Amino acid sequence: MRITLDQMVDILKAAAESSRLRILALISRGDLTVSDITEILNQSQPRVSRHLKLLMEAGLVERYQEGSWAFFRISDDEDIREFVQGIVSRVHERDPQVDRDLERLHAVKQRRQEKASAYFSRNAASWDQLRSLHAPDRAVEAALLAAVGKKPFQSMLDLGTGTGRLLELFAPLYRRGVGVDLSREMLAVARANLDRAGVSHAQVRQGDIFAPPVERDSFDLITIHQVLHYLEEPGAAIREAARLLRPSGRLVIVDFASHALEFLRDDHAHLRLGFSDQQIAEWFAEADLDVELAEAFEPRVAGDATLTVKLWLGRDRRMLIADRPNTALQGETA
Repeated sequence: MRITLDQMVDILKAAAESSRLRILALISRGDLTVSDITEILNQSQPRVSRHLKLLMEAGLVERYQEGSWAFFRISDDEDIREFVQGIVSRVHERDPQVDRDLERLHAVKQRRQEKASAYFSRNAASWDQLRSLHAPDRAVEAALLAAVGKKPFQSMLDLGTGTGRLLELFAPLYRRGVGVDLSREMLAVARANLDRAGVSHAQVRQGDIFAPPVERDSFDLITIHQVLHYLEEPGAAIREAARLLRPSGRLVIVDFASHALEFLRDDHAHLRLGFSDQQIAEWFAEADLDVELAEAFEPRVAGDATLTVKLWLGRDRRMLIADRPNTALQGETA
């Protein structure tokens, strides 16, 4: 979709005001609440809300709810995002007003990171216990990068994003990243981690893996990392993820191979004791995905009470349409 003349006039009117341009510059660096923006701009909440309303009416900004909090982000529309980035990238960061805004934004993000670190510390012992049973994360991450390849692509979705690690890992490859998680605490961790890593082209949202708050047929790469074993219906989650893929898009799943460690049900809330290649292949087939890769990672130490990590990659069976408007993106998921 291209922007029409009337749309462009409305967009320019909305952006051509100093406070609203400052807001665009701020949320282009990450999602913010009204309270965040009010604090940074040092303006009243009604005034900030009015500016946000005008930006939403022009289609530049979108609002989403996360529990009792409302966050604001740049529109998901690719043309709008490109337009906003073009404007804010030309505003000099050493401008006195922008410089002060960015200092306050840094303070807001620093508080987020401190809260996230406290939550992570409270749960670190449990996660470390589980991590000790399987292959090192760095081995799995290296395999993920090799499986996806080095060719850039348009969009990525990480379902059950947790700490946001995969959004950070693949950040050099995608233009727009979205992470979805049901836990507000984990979303706070993910935002803090992405802020710390300087990843501003990825967002995280609260949502259910069975009904993610995103558009269908929108993503070139979808990842589900160590999530399926918590679900009553993993096959349904795979089918829903497949609906969100663009033609020829890829779904990557990382989880455990079938095992018999019953204590994981009680101690770590696992509902499924891993998955076989056959089970994943059947679920992929039901979702019209072809299995392109199945790779195993043995535990770091041998023993009965250990876990084998598996990586499965499936591809959407639909072919990319040869006459897509943006021909530069054809084959981007190859």
